[in-house]
Amino acid sequence: MFRNKYLYRLSTFRIILLSFAGAILTGAFLLCLPFARRGAPVSFLDALFTATSAVCVTGLVVRDTYLGWSIFGRVVIISLIQIGGMGVVTIAILLAIVSGKKISLRQRTLLKDAISEDRVGGILRLTSFILRFTLFCELVGTLLMLPVFSATYGIRRGLGYAVFHSISAFCNAGFDLSGGRSPYSSLTWYASNPLMNLTIMGLIVIGGLGFGVIADIGHRKLKMHRYRLQTKVVLFQTAVLILLPALYFFLFECTTGPVGTRLLEAFFQSVTTRTAGFNTIDLTKLSDSGIMLMIVLMLIGGAPGSTAGGMKTTTFFVLLVSTFAVFGSKRSASVFHRRISAETIRKAAALFMTYITLFLLAAMIISRIEGLPLLTCMFETASAIGTVGLTLGITPQLGAVSHLILIFLMFFGRVGCLTLIFAAIRGHQETGLYPEEDLAIG
Repeated sequence: MFRNKYLYRLSTFRIILLSFAGAILTGAFLLCLPFARRGAPVSFLDALFTATSAVCVTGLVVRDTYLGWSIFGRVVIISLIQIGGMGVVTIAILLAIVSGKKISLRQRTLLKDAISEDRVGGILRLTSFILRFTLFCELVGTLLMLPVFSATYGIRRGLGYAVFHSISAFCNAGFDLSGGRSPYSSLTWYASNPLMNLTIMGLIVIGGLGFGVIADIGHRKLKMHRYRLQTKVVLFQTAVLILLPALYFFLFECTTGPVGTRLLEAFFQSVTTRTAGFNTIDLTKLSDSGIMLMIVLMLIGGAPGSTAGGMKTTTFFVLLVSTFAVFGSKRSASVFHRRISAETIRKAAALFMTYITLFLLAAMIISRIEGLPLLTCMFETASAIGTVGLTLGITPQLGAVSHLILIFLMFFGRVGCLTLIFAAIRGHQETGLYPEEDLAIG
């Protein structure tokens, strides 16, 4: 796989970057084929936007997924979603394992970086587990949604819908086959259906936990005191980021209809902002506070090593814990009887600042170019950089420059800030330390 001398010299971060870029370009060319579309011809920019959105498991679209693409086009899209959700490098090495090829230490290191693990040991077992677990979850999701879709579309078409939405939900992509009913319809037709809501939400949450976390839970069962710190933090943060926003949505946004439907709507909107991109209510009817809350949740995203995007729950948690440590005049930040290293806090702060800067700057540029309200553009850019896919309906109407900005944000959000930076900048050793001097803060 890496016998070419040039490829061998590439850092693992650059290989990850190039693998995603290659998958996007391949998908874009396939979507440009005449038999991939339905209706009007497809420009390369629209095909590139769709391929980027699929590989980066985002869900923003400039062309309706059902009405704008043929069966071949939809197969290409869902294949790109599967590749992007599991990771291009992960799939490549899985194929090498299946074919019986020996996996080198360099390839194991590449795989470790691709799925955000902290050690090389046992990485091949984890990769095999990722494949089996992904297929199992998507199969269960398909079987659970099949009766719902079959009742509306018949068995054959219902099966296709169930497979498509199961993969899209588990990979946190948010692509749907609403058929152009409206730019914001998504799954609004199933807002009161418990089976559909619970299945989609379950797939989103499980896909967003991270494969390493799932493997740790499977290995240690319910012995929570033996979980890795990563697992404990992800589970705690996930629960908080689902329950508290759901309470807000139930009390202030989802205020009409039966209580059961309101609960489903509230929890669904809270879960889907974890970078899934589906919605069961008309997002344009949300208050500014509701929109702002969704923006914050989209930026936080899911867990590292998962199918979700965003700056990651652990990044937000580390900054939160370090903030409380400062307020409590503690020398170091600690959680669950473990101290968080200064290097981890530095990386979290850099990640946070990068995401916030790009998200705001892109929103301001799009707002200026398109003449749209800043909050609406902030929602769009948060959705792109968080690889979410939720929209207030402006995506198809944006110009070429705005679409290129969103393409960059989606790519950045899926590949990851640190991967992109480490791939672009050659590492160097710090040759010396300057004298230390304090700055007044706050």
